[in-house]
Amino acid sequence: MTRPSKLLTIFTALVTAVFSLTAAVALPILWRGWYYGQVVSLRLVEQTGYSEGVIRGAFDAVMDYLVKDAPFSTGALLSSESGAAHFADCKVLFRLDFVALAVSGAILLLLLLIALFSTGFREKFTTSPPLLALCLTLFFFALFALWALLDFEGLFTAFHALCFPGKTNWVFDWHTDEIIRILPERFWARTAALVGVGAVALDALLALLLSFLRRLFTPKTVYQQLVKAQSRR
Repeated sequence: MTRPSKLLTIFTALVTAVFSLTAAVALPILWRGWYYGQVVSLRLVEQTGYSEGVIRGAFDAVMDYLVKDAPFSTGALLSSESGAAHFADCKVLFRLDFVALAVSGAILLLLLLIALFSTGFREKFTTSPPLLALCLTLFFFALFALWALLDFEGLFTAFHALCFPGKTNWVFDWHTDEIIRILPERFWARTAALVGVGAVALDALLALLLSFLRRLFTPKTVYQQLVKAQSRR
């Protein structure tokens, strides 16, 4: 009889959590419509005095640099060498996110293919890995949400200290790096919320998909149950 493996279950849950988180992070990176909507809802034209064309042009130029490897530019807005260096650091993090997304996705696909063709492998899991990943994701995002409500600036600072250790070029002076004016704190708070909701939703979707597959492969008749029990001996 196949013995359940807690290690395999935990490993798969962690890979699932990484996949859902990196996919959620990639969403606002690749979906520029998210930012365009914030330009309107945050009233950035009125708040900054820039036209919507200038704001979009600056954002698109930066994202083309980060995602498409275009030459660095902030469009019609002023930028400094320090600001450019920070975005170069951001480009590295974006690439790491894409790599982690691809690797975790490939691992999950491989595990799924093995599970589809191996009853014994399916029975090694002690619980649903996506459900466990969902619980972990909810727990950590609840902690971060509470931190953000109590001290968003502290969370923002801690995040940058973790992602850019030993560097201070993420502290922008809007007189020399005007791009920061079109990326206010409220935008980052909303984007963080989008990432959290996206990660939780993807974990929940994967948990539902696994539940459906388990029902699909569960014996439905007494004869099928007997055959399955015989195959375990």
